[in-house]
Amino acid sequence: MTTAKDIMHSGAQWIPAHETLDRAAQLMRELNVGALPIADTDERLCGILTDRDIVVGCVAMGHDPSRITAGDMARGTPRWIDSGADVGDVLHEMQEHQIRRLPVIENKRLVGMISEADLAQHLSEDQLAQWVEQVYARS
Repeated sequence: MTTAKDIMHSGAQWIPAHETLDRAAQLMRELNVGALPIADTDERLCGILTDRDIVVGCVAMGHDPSRITAGDMARGTPRWIDSGADVGDVLHEMQEHQIRRLPVIENKRLVGMISEADLAQHLSEDQLAQWVEQVYARS
């Protein structure tokens, strides 16, 4: 059985909810990623911040990214998957919620992220095509 841990990109890092969006953008650049899980004060997942969130939700709205925090951008219930979950469960979670990045949690700690690139490396062309169709479908 292939698990979430088998296909994830390890070494994912949190951004604390109190950090500003300009710092988040710098961290994204340093890590060469387009999204960061947001951690609350107890290091629990409270959201995911994307580069698009920073641009569309802050800069394009005329807000100062040095004054808006990652926590300010956290909305809704963040989705995640247990490291031992089967890859079928990973695909279902991402398709069901139309998400492109999924944090992987083990013993209540972030251990990795699963992105489109990770799926592309581990799925067959047919599986990947079906995933793309479901995730990018308009409701």
